[in-house]
Amino acid sequence: MISIQRVEKSFDDFKAVNAVSLDIAERQVFGLIGTNGAGKSTLLRMLCGVLTPDGGEIYIDEGKVYDNPLVKRNIFFISDEPFFFRNGNAEDMKNYYRSIYEDFDAARFDTLLSDFGLEKSRRISNFSKGMRKQLSVILGICSRTKYLVCDETFDGLDPVMRQAVKSIFANDMVERGLTPIIASHNLRELEDICDHIGLLHQGGVVLSEDLDSMKLGLQKVQAVFRGEEEIAALRERLSILSENRVGKLCTFTVRNNRRAVEEVFRGLDTVFYEILPLTLEEIFISETEGVGYDVRKFILN
Repeated sequence: MISIQRVEKSFDDFKAVNAVSLDIAERQVFGLIGTNGAGKSTLLRMLCGVLTPDGGEIYIDEGKVYDNPLVKRNIFFISDEPFFFRNGNAEDMKNYYRSIYEDFDAARFDTLLSDFGLEKSRRISNFSKGMRKQLSVILGICSRTKYLVCDETFDGLDPVMRQAVKSIFANDMVERGLTPIIASHNLRELEDICDHIGLLHQGGVVLSEDLDSMKLGLQKVQAVFRGEEEIAALRERLSILSENRVGKLCTFTVRNNRRAVEEVFRGLDTVFYEILPLTLEEIFISETEGVGYDVRKFILN
């Protein structure tokens, strides 16, 4: 288990991470969401012991991570801009990580390299961005660490490769208890893989919840009402986060459980109503608007 306790980090006068506390359970995919500048990369670098916090503590399996080689053996960090040797090739990187991670699976590395169509002897400097990301994932998986920390790992991968990487993660979670921690601003990439979501905003935590629980507490409802008084009654009885109207069709996002929403609508005079599933994108918008986040400035990829 990873425990992040009131961690802070500043660069000059800019506070990148502000009193963040999170718990990351084992054998789950933890998704860390936030826009550029929210503090995701800084938090991950502290989690991996690359940066030291200005305040607070980070524990991995009850051991402090910074300047602790024994703890770091259980972590592999896939940076947004991965490190490779100048003029090095995939074989060079394999040999390097074999010297650091004693359980490195060299045979699997060779197999995955072939499966992904990457040449062992080709200079990495001649790889595309997507190929470098693929190589980073292969190195991370084959290091066989307990925790795999990924910073924008899916950025630069085509859809087929994204699904291949997700499949590898899922397989290793089942077979050896891998815990992936994935930071991304792309909500759609995380929705089908994450069990738990942490949402960062301006260096602080807005929420940290199981994805299923988040969806249970928020509902999206479309309805056509027979009269305006019915809409007024609805506003009084439900906690409405957003409301949109196109002609007679009304769409609401409400912070209530499904049973409560159904009970309210059964007492209203409607032509029809339907409770629809919320996407992770819609949850993100609902939660961040509550803390003054300007979603119009956020580009959803």
